[in-house]
Amino acid sequence: MQNRFRGVGAWIAVFVVIYMIYSIASGLLFSSTQITYSELVNAVKNREVKEMVISGKNVTATLGVGDESVKVKSQIPSLEVMQNDIGKEIKEQIENGTLKESAYEPKMSWTAVSNIILIILFVVMFVMMFTRRGGGAGGFTRSRAKLDTNNEKVKFIDVAGADEEKGELQEIVEFLKNPAKFVALGARIPKGVLLVGPPGTGKTLLARAVAGEADVPFFSISGSDFVELYVGVGASRVRDMFEQAKKNKPCIIFIDEIDAVGRQRGTGMGGGHDEREQTLNQLLVEMDGFGKNEGIIIMAATNRPDILDPALLRPGRFDRQIVVSVPDLNGRLEILKIHSRNKPLADDVDLAEIAKACAGYSGADIENLMNEAAIFAARRNHTQITRLDIEDANLKVMMGTEKKSRLMTEKEKKLTAYHEAGHAILSHIIDKTTHIHKVSIIPRGGAGGFTMYVPNEDKNYTSKNEILDRIVVMLGGRVAEQIKLDDISTGASNDLQRATELAHKMVTKFGMSDVIGPVSYDEGGEVFIGRDLAHSKNYSEETSALIDKEVKRILLCEYDRAKSLLEQYNSELEAVTNKLIEKETIGTDEFLECFGALEGGKIDAGN
Repeated sequence: MQNRFRGVGAWIAVFVVIYMIYSIASGLLFSSTQITYSELVNAVKNREVKEMVISGKNVTATLGVGDESVKVKSQIPSLEVMQNDIGKEIKEQIENGTLKESAYEPKMSWTAVSNIILIILFVVMFVMMFTRRGGGAGGFTRSRAKLDTNNEKVKFIDVAGADEEKGELQEIVEFLKNPAKFVALGARIPKGVLLVGPPGTGKTLLARAVAGEADVPFFSISGSDFVELYVGVGASRVRDMFEQAKKNKPCIIFIDEIDAVGRQRGTGMGGGHDEREQTLNQLLVEMDGFGKNEGIIIMAATNRPDILDPALLRPGRFDRQIVVSVPDLNGRLEILKIHSRNKPLADDVDLAEIAKACAGYSGADIENLMNEAAIFAARRNHTQITRLDIEDANLKVMMGTEKKSRLMTEKEKKLTAYHEAGHAILSHIIDKTTHIHKVSIIPRGGAGGFTMYVPNEDKNYTSKNEILDRIVVMLGGRVAEQIKLDDISTGASNDLQRATELAHKMVTKFGMSDVIGPVSYDEGGEVFIGRDLAHSKNYSEETSALIDKEVKRILLCEYDRAKSLLEQYNSELEAVTNKLIEKETIGTDEFLECFGALEGGKIDAGN
């Protein structure tokens, strides 16, 4: 019904535009000259009037002699006065045929009728515009929260890789199912639950699972849906949302991306009458103000908790925060099982190996990976998803589409091979946390080639020596170019950027510099202009110069270590480079063949 009204409104708008264009054109083509009443009387007496239309006190006449004529307009005092002045002349001319008989009949002009129609159309469009989002004249300020009516409810069994998070949310489910159990013991269930975590980790899915387990109404809305151009609309929508929730309690209200409306107040960005601040104030009042909202659980999700207003996070509002992080190895394996249960997998597919290769992936990333693998299998006319399909899909997700058609000169191909061989060899020698999975000199995305590492195990912490080893591996491509070609290229720009960033964190965030000492100079979190605009660094210019000097020292020291190691393994560097030039892409076994007696073992290269 709503779509039908929108279609009618569109046709009305088109008609109004066409009519306005017609009216303007008619006014330009058929413009009339204005004359006085006395001039009109003289023209009638002189028999210069060919046609005359009287509508109330407005007269439109055609004057002329012979073939020439002109339209004129005039106003008369009244029809009675005109009949007294020239009624006799008009009657004689009508009888003689010089004046049209129908012209004397007073009637409403088309202009008046069209103006009335235009006014009615504008009124109809105005009413439809303000009622398209909801019934009644107040529809514009109605809440946009959607009540989930999906019969296939999400349950906790559909959520993998978040066992601890589900355990905390189980209390909310039990309260919604049996609130008397908690009330009898004097317990107060948290009014709000804030889900914090990176994008794609399943925050919205967890909220839906809570509603599905408790079997209660689930209202969902985005934080940006509250804020509108007109002042006061956001606060009205918050009030209306809670009114709807009270009619359906017990229920859950889920606000996605709450940082869009819950940012810190008093930042000087927008002033005291900012619409966002008014909306936030109303949300604070509804969550824990004078009103009673028993049976209503507020859940929200954000990946920027650092910019939320402190009043939102105090007990009584969002008094429970649940961190939803990226899944570990077991979590990734469970997520893979969920997203592959409706997909035919070949016998060579080992989900445990895939889970190891997906370190750092969120649940959304894993779902995308399996979907891309299914697309690869369909494109290749496979009846089942093979291991090769999943590996190619993983490379596409990580690095972008393979660009075999990009032409590379022999010099560029050789340079890329040395570059990637430098990364791979140093990683194999000193990085004890990963192993080489694939090395390629075929361009992907914006990279000329890539070296894919697979972690041996998930780690929560990283030591100083392990970070230094990572920096050595990052600098390996640049060092290999310098050693073998006596030149350097722009291909190492991203490696240098990541190595510098890691060294800077060692000095300013992790306290791993003997020169700077165990002091943190990290600003913390991402920049929020409203809060950080007027803040300066919390250390002096001398300290800043010392930090820059220490970062440079670390990078130069590890650069020299990478150079020494690659010179020591010169024959292996040549072997890997030649194999890459020959085959363009090599796997683990082909890479290890280049090391002969080492057989994949790693050495302690020292720091």
